[in-house]
Amino acid sequence: MSEVLVLVDFVDGQLTKPSTELLTAAARLGKPTALSLGAPGDAEAAGRYGAKRLVSVEEAALAEFLVAPKAEAVAQVAKERGSQVLLLVSSPENNEIAGRVVLKLDGGLITDAVDITADGDEITTTQSVFAGNWSVQSNGARGTLVVTVKPNSIPVQEAPGECVAESAAVTISESAKLAKIVESKPKQASGRPELTEAGIVISGGRGTGGNFEPVEQLADAMGAAVGASRAAVDAGWYPHSYQVGQTGKTVSPQLYLAAGISGAIQHRAGMQTSRAIVAVNKDDEAPIFELADLGVVGDLHSVLPEVTKALKERQ
Repeated sequence: MSEVLVLVDFVDGQLTKPSTELLTAAARLGKPTALSLGAPGDAEAAGRYGAKRLVSVEEAALAEFLVAPKAEAVAQVAKERGSQVLLLVSSPENNEIAGRVVLKLDGGLITDAVDITADGDEITTTQSVFAGNWSVQSNGARGTLVVTVKPNSIPVQEAPGECVAESAAVTISESAKLAKIVESKPKQASGRPELTEAGIVISGGRGTGGNFEPVEQLADAMGAAVGASRAAVDAGWYPHSYQVGQTGKTVSPQLYLAAGISGAIQHRAGMQTSRAIVAVNKDDEAPIFELADLGVVGDLHSVLPEVTKALKERQ
């Protein structure tokens, strides 16, 4: 059974949910080894999801510069340990890290996978492509297989066991230190989960008319993240960082509620892999209803507050 290296994240000392999903997937393929960049992580937490080792890399350049030093660190650890598979959470930064790492290891790269399985030594990944209209199965043809996996794609399973904490030293080249981070501002806390990691997402579109209050109130009642369509973002009604769609973020929650969103292909590309989809729209011919598991024809400003009220009464 070969080693599967998993790049994990700890936030405030806690292992993130997408990281637990990767460790669950890694346990299907071989012996999971967690890799933490920056401060040492919690070996006990990693061991709860099947990691046999937690390797921590503490290097100042990882925080001072952009992606290149992280890619060098990951590649060096993977090469030194002879890892046959490397798993990362799919995100803009991690997809870039994966691309750089695969060149250094002369391996194979698969991004935005929604599933990964093994049959003996053959590993197969599944991707949802062309706005979710097709599923593609792929495998690496050579070297180390590097895979980024979309959050909320792998059901988490605990596999408690002993996890040994280790540290690894890496060497960061001068060429990797050309793009320096000169200022960093923390994102203002909303109290809601991260959009790409949330199990429930409530998104608003043109139908909100710029009033996202019903969307936000329902999201808070359900412990959900808030998203927005491109039309809402382009109109200046909501920040671009909350945009769901082909030119925004891709989400795969357990439940996606589209409020006042017509369902253009651009938006569908960012949420079509959601497990369950609910649509609320005044237009009974809106394309979003073709995709929805449950459709409600009505004004979101009337429907959403009633749902919020009912939820609060049950709490």
